[in-house]
Amino acid sequence: MKRSLVVFLSCIMLLLGGGSVLAEKSERSVLDASVADVIGTPYKWGGTTNKGFDCSGFILHVFNQFDVKLPRTSQSQSETGTEVNKDELREGDLVFFNTSGKGVSHAGIYIGEGKFAHSSTSKGVTITKLSDSYYEKRYVTARRVITEDAFAAMMESK
Repeated sequence: MKRSLVVFLSCIMLLLGGGSVLAEKSERSVLDASVADVIGTPYKWGGTTNKGFDCSGFILHVFNQFDVKLPRTSQSQSETGTEVNKDELREGDLVFFNTSGKGVSHAGIYIGEGKFAHSSTSKGVTITKLSDSYYEKRYVTARRVITEDAFAAMMESK
């Protein structure tokens, strides 16, 4: 009897909206699709095209699709927009790291669920967890550089 009641209540919850959360999670945003289109593209110092990206060139490539203009280097990008606390990150925010020991030297795009997309020297365009020990130790800051309209465009379903 208890088992039947649990199954019945679970079905009711799914019908009344519990399933919509799963449906929303499974939909792919325009930002996700833009990143997915270039996953695996090799790293190329100074690269800004599908032939190869450096980290800031990758960001420029993705953000140009949403008419967001940014400076060329990760250091300059880290001085743009508004600072965001790590626990307040949302998709489309930029995250910055000190990988050279000389200030901001690497950047990526936060894509949600504790992950960021970036162009790694060893893997090319890839997705990594912010909690990855290498990046967690080197995290410097995050910046919100997009308008609410650009954010809405990035989050549209594709």
